[in-house]
Amino acid sequence: MTPESAQPAEAEEAAPEEVAPAEDSARAPRELDPEAAARRAAALAHVRQFGDPVLKARAVPVERFDDTLRAEVARMAAIMRDALGIGLAATQVGVMHRLLVYRLGEDAPLAAVVNPAIEWAGSEEDTVEEGCLSLPGVHVDVDRPVHVRVRAQDERGEDLTIEASGLEARVLQHEIDHLDGVLMIDRTSREQRKEAMRALREAEAARAA
Repeated sequence: MTPESAQPAEAEEAAPEEVAPAEDSARAPRELDPEAAARRAAALAHVRQFGDPVLKARAVPVERFDDTLRAEVARMAAIMRDALGIGLAATQVGVMHRLLVYRLGEDAPLAAVVNPAIEWAGSEEDTVEEGCLSLPGVHVDVDRPVHVRVRAQDERGEDLTIEASGLEARVLQHEIDHLDGVLMIDRTSREQRKEAMRALREAEAARAA
């Protein structure tokens, strides 16, 4: 998931923790120095793009909590960081594990979430524009619950219960959708989906030119 996915469709004054810079794979980030731009391009090369069948596949539960899994977490965290994302699911890097990572800000701790399941969602919903590293050039409004409780494990197999609200809740829902083979354009209006598909086709044509 990308940082601009914290802007309500109808802007009320948002809490500071729910606002993030508009930098993602689809919109040109604020001016990057050449080294950062090179790191970002290299990171995005590892992210599966729309049309890759792995993005529509359901990931399988993690059963082994070992050094290999922890190395996978570290690799995903590095890709997410260099790509200027705030969340990344394992399926986005071609790994069919129920694993996601997220970091809501530069100074925030990295969260690694294994075998997540939403066990409760509040009735209050919000409409927010989302972006995704796997769908360059696409931004769509998505309705999601504002509050969720997620049951999961950490990378060492310890049980986790995450009570999340606002941006954190949205990132978790977005990335858990990825693990279920669901994309943000599957949760938007028909009109926005058509616009998104047009943007994806134009981006593909531009790359091929």
